[in-house]
Amino acid sequence: MAAPESVTAAPPPMIANDAVVLGILAVILGFVFWSSSRSDGFWKKFYGIVPALLLVYFLPSLLNSTGVISGDVSGLYPMARDYLLPSALVLLCVAIDFQAILRLGPKAIIMFLTGTIGVMLGAVLSLLALQAIHPETVAGETWRGMTTLAGSWIGGGANQAAMQATYAVDETLFGQFVAVDVLVGSLWMAILLFLAGRAERFDRWTGADTSAIEAVKQRIETYQSAHARNPSLADLMVILAVGLGATGLAHALAEVAVGWVKAMPAEWRLQDYSLDSKFFWITVLATTFGLILSFTRARQLEGAGASKIGSVMLYVLVATIGMKMDLSALLEKPWFFLLGAIWISVHGVLMLVVAKLIRAPLFFMAVGSQANIGAAASAPVVASAFHPSLAPVGVLLAVLGYALGTYCAYMVGQILMRMV
Repeated sequence: MAAPESVTAAPPPMIANDAVVLGILAVILGFVFWSSSRSDGFWKKFYGIVPALLLVYFLPSLLNSTGVISGDVSGLYPMARDYLLPSALVLLCVAIDFQAILRLGPKAIIMFLTGTIGVMLGAVLSLLALQAIHPETVAGETWRGMTTLAGSWIGGGANQAAMQATYAVDETLFGQFVAVDVLVGSLWMAILLFLAGRAERFDRWTGADTSAIEAVKQRIETYQSAHARNPSLADLMVILAVGLGATGLAHALAEVAVGWVKAMPAEWRLQDYSLDSKFFWITVLATTFGLILSFTRARQLEGAGASKIGSVMLYVLVATIGMKMDLSALLEKPWFFLLGAIWISVHGVLMLVVAKLIRAPLFFMAVGSQANIGAAASAPVVASAFHPSLAPVGVLLAVLGYALGTYCAYMVGQILMRMV
């Protein structure tokens, strides 16, 4: 389909070579973690205000926004999402205490479901707000595009695509809401990462009991210290073999699973659960493999730094996610971004209110929110900002989002259709 005449192609970035871009991202990561390790002077004060993970995210976004590099042109994000993320999930899960995660209790699920309700309520209230502020923005077919954003912010890309097909969303309108999704969702993730560095203050405000979370972190740290050793070359090679080998197996089995789903009769496919999405199966399988390995001798690899290597992979993913955020997109459809800002604000306020009412820790609020808004690609990033061992919690909640995304977004579409 030809592009509409009103849409102009973006100018090419100054640097399009992925090898060069990867080198730039590596330098950014090295600088951030070197400077954040300084124990005195300017850097200590700076990182007391700005979390290192947030800087890893924003520096690539600035390069993308100024045209130095381009997240749309680069193939680094798909590589990191499909290869490094599953490997990181495996390696971060190897040392996990699964029983301790189960003991985190129901508040994590409550906060996740609150996030889902917040997205649905936010769609309605943001439409009402724009009908009063700038009715031209939400006139006509805009509500159809909003259904795709609801699908993405409750589930993920597969649910977003399902809504485009279900409500026959025009490609131009779909692209505009993809931009809202990326920019507003990215800014929200940045806010959550900023709050993660202030978790203790937030938890005092809510009166949260963080003992279960601290117990998980303590058990992981105790295990790490008890089994820590200077890794040999063989250790590092085995860690890579476990991470990348499990990822390769996850990809292979994901293709088989998707093939089985597509071969089923249409009425059996359960497409609303994203069972025909390869990425869904890859993340579920990688997490499952990691949890299974945590019950075997492979857990001893944690002593050689398995989770540290997993964290390196995760930080590379964060940098490539940052490459996709373009702040200049605000200038193209400013009222759409106001719509998205109101929408995400309703979600955030509801999360804060419920967290205060049930005395939920910031960890549950942040991960429950990102499991909705960012899905499996970024929920473990927010979870690992609290502790690498907690990354699987983000994945497990994101999988629940895949299951709910299409159903809830369809309901949102039915409500919005009757409001215009």
